[in-house]
Amino acid sequence: MMLSGVPVPQIEEYEPKHYICRRANGEAVLDGRHDKPFWNKAAWTDKFVDIEGDIRPRPGQDTRVKMLWDDDYFYVGAELWENRIWATLTERDSVIFYDNDFEIFIDPDGDSHGYYEFEINALNTVWDLLLIKPYRDGGPPLDSWDMKGLRTAVHIDGELNNPEAANRKWSVEAAIPWTSLKECAKEHRAPLPGEFWRVNFSRVEWQTEVVGGIYSKVINPDTGKPYPEDNWVWSPMGLINMHYPELWGYVVFADDEDPGQFRISRDERIKWELRKLYYLQRNFAEHNGSYTEDLTRLGWSSDLELDPEVYAAKHLFQITAEAADGSGTWIIREDGKLWKE
Repeated sequence: MMLSGVPVPQIEEYEPKHYICRRANGEAVLDGRHDKPFWNKAAWTDKFVDIEGDIRPRPGQDTRVKMLWDDDYFYVGAELWENRIWATLTERDSVIFYDNDFEIFIDPDGDSHGYYEFEINALNTVWDLLLIKPYRDGGPPLDSWDMKGLRTAVHIDGELNNPEAANRKWSVEAAIPWTSLKECAKEHRAPLPGEFWRVNFSRVEWQTEVVGGIYSKVINPDTGKPYPEDNWVWSPMGLINMHYPELWGYVVFADDEDPGQFRISRDERIKWELRKLYYLQRNFAEHNGSYTEDLTRLGWSSDLELDPEVYAAKHLFQITAEAADGSGTWIIREDGKLWKE
C-alpha cells in the first residue's frame, strides 16, 4: 500500500532549539514548585512560541521549562502562567489535551520511530504513551504503555476551577525514569555525558469563558463546537503537528566537569536534507502513483554539498547519503525511519 503525502513544515532554516541539561544534585522531593535548591543549577528555556513559529502571534501567556538529569531520572519542571486555572479529567490515560495541559515529547535515538508522549493537566492527571511511528507514517499509539516509576507533582498558584480566585500560574515537576525511556534509546541505555536526545514541549490552551460560575470552552457559533485550541511550544514546528520528531529540540546531557556546548553538526544537517527528500517523495507519489529515482523531478535543492543515492519502486524508496566523517551511511525510507549503517 502506498503511503499518502505529508504536510511539509514551513520553516526558513533548520535551527531547532537546544538546551544543556546539567546533572542534578541531591534527591528530588516533588511538590510542583521550582523555588528550592534542587533546581538552582537548571536554566530556564526560552519562553514558548506558537507551534507554527513567527508567522503566528506570540502566546498570550508565558510558559517555560527547565531540565536536569541523574543516573535514575530525567527531570522536567514547567511553569505555565495562567489567569484561568482549570481541569476536569481525573482518569489516567484520558485524552488530557481536552483540558489545558502541558506535554513532553521524547525521541531518544532521533530516528523518528519509537518515541514517547506525556501529557499532564492541573489535576496532576497523566496520559503517557509510546508511539511506534508518527501518525503520518501509519504508526499506532500504544495507550496501554505506562512509564513505570514515573513521579509527578503539580502546584497551583491560585485556586483550581474557581473563576473568582486570584490566579497567577500552575507549575509541574516530572521525574521520568530511564528504565522506562531506554527501551527506544541507543543501545537500550540512558544517555551518556555529551550525548543528546530529541525533545520538545507543548502547552495546549483552550479559549474559555465563565458560564454559571464555572469555566467553559468558548463555542464557535458557526460550528457549534469549541474554537480550536492554541498550541504553544518550546521549539517551533512550522506546522500544527507535534508528531514530527525531526523538528524537536536538542537536549544535551552534560556532566558536572564540562557543561558542554552545542551546535548542529553536519550529520544532523545531512539528516535534515534526507527528511526533505522524504517529504518530497511522499508528496510526489501521492500525485504520480509511484516514487521516483530522479531527484530533479522532486524539485529538491540544498545549500549543503551532498550527493544522495536513491532506490525507488512503486510502493517504497530508500535514500542514502554518506556520513560526515565517512564512517557510514545515513538511510531514510518511505515510512520516515532514518538510521545509520
